Amino acid sequence: MLSFVRHPYLTLVRRWNWKSALTSSLIRGGIFFGVNVTASLHAAAGAAVTEIVVRGATSGFYGAVTQNLSRVQPAWQGALGAMLLLPLFNHSLEFVAHWMRGTEKLWLSIMASMIFTALSTLFHLFVMKRGVMIVGEGSQSLAADLAQMPKNVGLFLAQPFLWAWRGGRALVRLAQR
Repeated sequence: MLSFVRHPYLTLVRRWNWKSALTSSLIRGGIFFGVNVTASLHAAAGAAVTEIVVRGATSGFYGAVTQNLSRVQPAWQGALGAMLLLPLFNHSLEFVAHWMRGTEKLWLSIMASMIFTALSTLFHLFVMKRGVMIVGEGSQSLAADLAQMPKNVGLFLAQPFLWAWRGGRALVRLAQR
C-alpha cells in the first residue's frame, strides 16, 4: 500500500490500466444512458458521454490501484482498501462531474454506479488475482482476457456457494470431534 505514496509514477502512471479504462467507460456509459433515457434521449446521451469522459480519464488509475491491491495479503485487507478508498474518491469525482453537467437523474445514476462499483471491484480483484485484466508483467491481450470472462464470471458467482460449502464441512468436522 505504501508503494502508492513512495512510487506514485510507477504504481499509478506506468501501470495505468487501459483495459479497465476502456471497459469501465463503455459499461458505465451504458448504465448512465439507461438510467437517464426516461428523462430524454438528449439527457441520456449527455450523461453517457460525461461518464465515458470521466471514466476514460480515471479508470485506468483505479485499475492500477486495484491490480496492486489484488496482491495484498491477507486478501481481505486488499479487498477492504478497494471497497472503501476507491469508491469514495471515484464517486465523489463522478458526482461533481455529473452535477456540473446537469445530469437529469443524478442520484439514481450515482446509486446505480455505486452498486456496479461494489460488484465490479470484487470481480476485478478476483480476476486480477488470476492474471486477467492486468497490464504489465504477466499480462495478456484484451482479447485473451475477454475470452476467459465466461469461465471467470462462473467461478466468481460460485464463490459464495463454495465458501458456504467449505464452512459447512468445517462445522461438521468440528461437531464430529
